[in-house]
Amino acid sequence: MGNLSWLTARPVAHRGLHDAARGIIENAGAAMDAAIAAGYAIELDLQASADGEAMIFHDFTLDRLTDARGPLADRPAAELGAIAFRGTGDPILTLPQLLERVAGRVPLVIEIKSTFSGDTRLAARAADLVAEYDGPAALMSFDPQMLEVVRARAPGVARGIVAEGRYGPEWQHISPARGFVLANLLHWPRSRFQFVNYRVADLDKPAVRLLRALGMPVLAWTVRTQDQRARAARYADQIVFEGFRP
Repeated sequence: MGNLSWLTARPVAHRGLHDAARGIIENAGAAMDAAIAAGYAIELDLQASADGEAMIFHDFTLDRLTDARGPLADRPAAELGAIAFRGTGDPILTLPQLLERVAGRVPLVIEIKSTFSGDTRLAARAADLVAEYDGPAALMSFDPQMLEVVRARAPGVARGIVAEGRYGPEWQHISPARGFVLANLLHWPRSRFQFVNYRVADLDKPAVRLLRALGMPVLAWTVRTQDQRARAARYADQIVFEGFRP
């Protein structure tokens, strides 16, 4: 698995060190700069543009965070790069722009978003870029198939699974049987994840506790309260946090 001590060495700022009240928006360049200045690792999200570029953005649609409307995936990277986060001058960044901006100064924990459709082009693009990056960076996803692609294209890039203890009705594309596999991390023989990023409320899941006991790094998402921080300290090796400064 290699030495992943850098992955848990410092708290991880969820979508950067954002603070909307100060005009610093999640996944925007200012949030990345703030995390770097504070010495935190950065968690960030990837969505695919219409022309296959990896864009730094959480939602599948543009509506919540920008004045644009509709699916992000319907627009090419150049058009997306001209869209600013609402109320700021911060444009949506591509992954190449983000990697150049961070330049190895803090670790990156990069989530590949997925609709579980079988389309793995975003994972391939991310793997190729991170494999060439001169700095600590890992790729992760809720979708085990993304990790299979990362492993095949860039076996030297750290890969992790994001998961939670129950996949309810909000996971409309996940059957109960598939949800059981995901929650209990039973896909490891094919995904071969090297770390776990698990929902903080569900960290006492037996599979998570077993893997941690065997030496696999465990992150806890998303820690927002002191009670959650205490729970993470018991069951995980590091926190993915927002709303306060550890």
